[in-house]
Amino acid sequence: MEAIWSSVQSILGLGIEPKELTFLQISLRGFVVFTVSLVMLLLGDRRALAQKTAFDTVLIVLLASVLSRAINGSAAFFATLGGSFVIVLLHRFLAQICCWSHTAGRWIKGDPYVLVRDGKLCPATMRRKSVSQHDIEEDMRLDAQTEELSDIKVARLERSGDLSFIEATK
Repeated sequence: MEAIWSSVQSILGLGIEPKELTFLQISLRGFVVFTVSLVMLLLGDRRALAQKTAFDTVLIVLLASVLSRAINGSAAFFATLGGSFVIVLLHRFLAQICCWSHTAGRWIKGDPYVLVRDGKLCPATMRRKSVSQHDIEEDMRLDAQTEELSDIKVARLERSGDLSFIEATK
């Protein structure tokens, strides 16, 4: 067992300074981190990959930051992988809480905001959320296939940051 552990340490360059890592060691670390990351995300919550909310984006940014340290040797390899699992499990746990509690979901993921109601802009909400009339018009053209504000019953800035449109009945 000692010989196997010694081989793993040597192959992955565990316990040596980052600047002493070879191309092969960094490549193997990258392979291991990639494989472990896939397993983590499959065990965690696949919806995080869609980055639907800031909550999901935080997971991706944190994982990228933490796991890069395992590859480049600036942090302990196995401790970094373990810490990454904790981050993924925390994300999944909080996502479950959001499913059980609407209040927690609103606090963690945010709320949608109405930007247009009955064909009229809601300027106070637009200012608060930094959305311009041009932003709304662009998304109207792209998503609702209209240029007329009067065609829109409700437009919302969703928790994901996307604009959604409900067209007025004609």
